Amino acid sequence: MDVKFDERGLICAIAQDSASGDVLMQAYMNEEALNKTLETGYAHYYSRSRQCLWKKGETSGHVQKVLGVTFDCDRDCVLLSIEQTGAACHTGNRSCFFNVEKEEEGAGVRFLSELERVVDDRKQNPEEGSYTSYLFEKGIDKIAKKMGEEAVETVIAAKNESKEELVGETADLLYHLLVLLREKGVTLKDVCTELKSRHS
Repeated sequence: MDVKFDERGLICAIAQDSASGDVLMQAYMNEEALNKTLETGYAHYYSRSRQCLWKKGETSGHVQKVLGVTFDCDRDCVLLSIEQTGAACHTGNRSCFFNVEKEEEGAGVRFLSELERVVDDRKQNPEEGSYTSYLFEKGIDKIAKKMGEEAVETVIAAKNESKEELVGETADLLYHLLVLLREKGVTLKDVCTELKSRHS
């Protein structure tokens, strides 16, 4: 494999969420870690402090399933497209990059992916007092009814020509749509794939 490791025998590795595109963490790989990642389909890295190979999530369970591996133009940096289980950061944050100095345009749209993960968690791990868990408990009839109500309220808000009201109702609509999609086993990625196919 034509890979340019540095003088320490390491290559920079960046883990990126395959669904949202968010960069979750940065670490290093040596040749053994890279080969192990390609062989197993799960991210392995090299610890510079401990000087040993380690599998991401081997103790926490927060593993990274590798869906794609891409090298940069100089082949001295590798980008992993991953499916993250749990948090990527040792602090408990999903991403290591949470110290925001300036919010970029479009970050709000990517929040939908984070909200989708929260909805999915409420489906798999119901919480007492959670409205989302309540909806899943009641099932598709209740969810679809709420979805219809929010759609009508969004249209009314648009007719009222109130931006604030429209923003609020649209937020309710998107939330209930995510619940509906999760109940039926559909992801945002599925929807985006369909939209891309229509665009092409």
